[in-house]
Amino acid sequence: MYLCLFFDMERRGLHSCAETGMVTWWLESMDARVWVVQPVKCSRVQVKQGNVIERKGHIFQVLKTQHTQQGRGGATIQVELRDVQSGLKSTERLRTSEAIERVFVDEKSFTFLYHDGDSAILMEPTTFEQLEVPKILFGNGAAYLSDGLLVTVQFFDGKPLSAAVPSRVTCTVVEAEPSFKGQTATPVYKKVLLQNGRHVMVPPFISTGSQIVIDTTDDTYVTRAKD
Repeated sequence: MYLCLFFDMERRGLHSCAETGMVTWWLESMDARVWVVQPVKCSRVQVKQGNVIERKGHIFQVLKTQHTQQGRGGATIQVELRDVQSGLKSTERLRTSEAIERVFVDEKSFTFLYHDGDSAILMEPTTFEQLEVPKILFGNGAAYLSDGLLVTVQFFDGKPLSAAVPSRVTCTVVEAEPSFKGQTATPVYKKVLLQNGRHVMVPPFISTGSQIVIDTTDDTYVTRAKD
């Protein structure tokens, strides 16, 4: 949570937002606004995928979380982190009693336009302004970027911090093994190739040309897309 101060010559106020947990004290000025931000600690159980946290003097994006119970040792959470500055990934295990500094960011929606080398060109849907961001900000989700896809970009201190595709997208199967009658009653999943080059496991009734819904967080089949 942030404590935010604005300096303004004419108006003053104290605002509290229950939705974001932010308290804002402001003084409004016609010429400038100055923000003073202070991250507030949250417990480890509040850390979720997509959060941005401060740890050991670095800013990290949480890529994955996994809760575990270790008998008398108590519950812990294993988190996969990406250093925002270097892009390096690491895995850490957090204790129940450990408090984490969470950083709140500004999140905006954009439409994906096209690839330009290692960059993705996006467009703000209301102003039509274009934004170029490194595709590495999307992580593994970059493989699912397609024309017109609505994506989100998180900004910290006015700069793109991370980006994400929707958790579920529709993909086309371009290569699949044929299904055979008389297979076992229990479906045996088979591997297919998607139009973005990714391989996923799908039920035997999926064939070449099928439209399927994929969970982009772990590259898994969800269901056949509706016509």
